[in-house]
Amino acid sequence: MPGKEFLTTSDINVIVTAILIGTFARIITLKEDFRQYPSYPNGYLIHLITGFVAASLGAVALPALLSKNFIAVTFLTLAIQQFRDVRKMEKESLIDLEETEFTYRGKAYIDGISKTFEARNYFSLVVALVTSITIKLVPVKGWLDIIIGIAVGLLLLFLLVRISKGKTIGDIAQVKAGKIEVKGSELFVEGMFITNQLGSDLAQKLFKDEGMAVVIYPNEDHFRINLENYGQRQAALFEATRSLGLKRFHYTRRDFEDGKVVVALVPIKKDMDALIEVVKKCPLLESVKKPNSVMKTNLRGR
Repeated sequence: MPGKEFLTTSDINVIVTAILIGTFARIITLKEDFRQYPSYPNGYLIHLITGFVAASLGAVALPALLSKNFIAVTFLTLAIQQFRDVRKMEKESLIDLEETEFTYRGKAYIDGISKTFEARNYFSLVVALVTSITIKLVPVKGWLDIIIGIAVGLLLLFLLVRISKGKTIGDIAQVKAGKIEVKGSELFVEGMFITNQLGSDLAQKLFKDEGMAVVIYPNEDHFRINLENYGQRQAALFEATRSLGLKRFHYTRRDFEDGKVVVALVPIKKDMDALIEVVKKCPLLESVKKPNSVMKTNLRGR
């Protein structure tokens, strides 16, 4: 039809390839682990669809510019707003679920999870965009330009995943089983006072027979800043109860002298190896990270 422009076969190949690689980027970064989040299948579907939309926007950006369709490119700004809404949706959903969990996840942990899911949509957009640009810029044509574009997109995805990968408690601390002692109504772990709320005989027997505790020892003194943060301790306690269940009682305490942190509970599933592993794999929250180099900075001259 006169006055209308249609996409060429080359443009369609670029867009389809970029969309597939961008969506693949979201699939790779969308995984369910011991934290059981996101839940499936509905949680998977929501994030896969938003990843597909992000990849589509990145894929069509360059063809739109080349065809001088500048209005279409403005949809990228709308996409950023939509991804922010994804973060808001995740945050509100997790906050609503707080009352249904064994213990609170905590606002710091929820904020970190929601930011992560927003960022991973940008992975899809950027990977798709770079893939389409590469295919267009490669001088050789045929299938070779598509193969090179796919390779560059996958390499970028690998770099983004490596850069964005966060640390866990196990990276900065040693996690060991703690010896539980019940003296009357008082609970001690490795000689450290935890609570005096075990007033009944049933509570004392429950902790003696089924109680479990781990002690977190920071590898370096400045790691205490991360581990002793309440949000970080709450996240570790949440992962312990989420993975092993909670029959009754849960505590997290810190030692002001040497910085060790204790997580104690009476779980449904008694498995010390699993408890140690789940605490080790608990992610370090972005809100409590503080590099030691920053603390050594001389600010007195300002």
